[in-house]
Formats: sequence, C-alpha cells, structure tokens
Amino acid sequence: MQKVEIYTTPICGFCHAAKRLLSQKGVAFTEIDVMRDQSRKSEMMDRAAGRHTVPQIFVGDTHVGGCDELYALDRDGKLDPLLAG
Repeated sequence: MQKVEIYTTPICGFCHAAKRLLSQKGVAFTEIDVMRDQSRKSEMMDRAAGRHTVPQIFVGDTHVGGCDELYALDRDGKLDPLLAG
C-alpha cells in the first residue's frame, strides 16, 4: 500500500469527503492540517505546483489533486491500483 498524505483544514467539507472515501477503502493516511500549522501550507503549495486549495492529496509520489480528482479516479477504477502501487 502506498503512503497517502492529505493536506486539509477542519472546516473543509471536501476534505471530510475525501477522508471518508479513503477511510471506507481502509486506507491509512497522514492528515496535515494547514490551518493549524501555516508553515505546512507553503509546503503543500510547493508540492502541488502552486495549488492553494484543500484538500491536496498525494499517493506515494503522485499528486492526485483535490477531492473531485480523488472521486474521479475511484469512479474510473484507477484509485485502487494507484493505492496498491
């Protein structure tokens, strides 16, 4: 299983939806709250090619994008293989 990291804020509905999908799939992930630790937001933006909205999701070295992209991968049957590595 690939390492999964998700940059979030506690008030973001899309963040909650993305975490719910990952949890339903039994995926362990590291959550990075950029509201609590502002220095992590610049890290997120560097990793996400300047994107500043949350969530920003990374599976291994792959930048998935946000919640919509995560759900699209799942709908297309591409999320599980990506998670498996």
